[in-house]
Amino acid sequence: MPLDASRNSLVLPILGFLGERPAHAYDLATRLQERYAQLRATRSTVTTLLKSLHRAGLVKAREPGQVGNRPPRTVFELTEPGFACFREKVESGLRDTPVASVDFALAVAYLGSLPADRAVALLSERAERLAGEQAALPGGSSAMTGLDTLEHGYWHGLVGAERAWIADLLTRIRSADLAWAA
Repeated sequence: MPLDASRNSLVLPILGFLGERPAHAYDLATRLQERYAQLRATRSTVTTLLKSLHRAGLVKAREPGQVGNRPPRTVFELTEPGFACFREKVESGLRDTPVASVDFALAVAYLGSLPADRAVALLSERAERLAGEQAALPGGSSAMTGLDTLEHGYWHGLVGAERAWIADLLTRIRSADLAWAA
């Protein structure tokens, strides 16, 4: 885990889930595993992150409660600063993350939390940045000329695929093909 817990990739979906409804660590870990199995979120990691988010004032804890024979569990809910942090993480994930990153994929998962025009602006900025990065890659589009340059072709392919995906998504948003919350 990064020394600065707020930089952990799990923080964005934790804040997102808490924005949907208050939850305890066990519930959050279960939901993370169900939706993002590739992240391998353990309950202890989620608990540690919740404590860090609580200390930072991004979430607040309710008094531990007990349901049936289950052990008492502390339920956490998002605060106003937590919501602002969530939104900034979504925007930053769309705008600033490297190509094909987990943080970009997680930001895309919460794209609908932004106004459609803001999502379009951020994705357009990313597409422009990626175009510049792709143009700066060695070897141009014919990067796979030999065994010693295969990685250039790989990067061209990754960046090109993400740019094409973003272009398709932008078309769908602009044409109102995606149902966007008001």
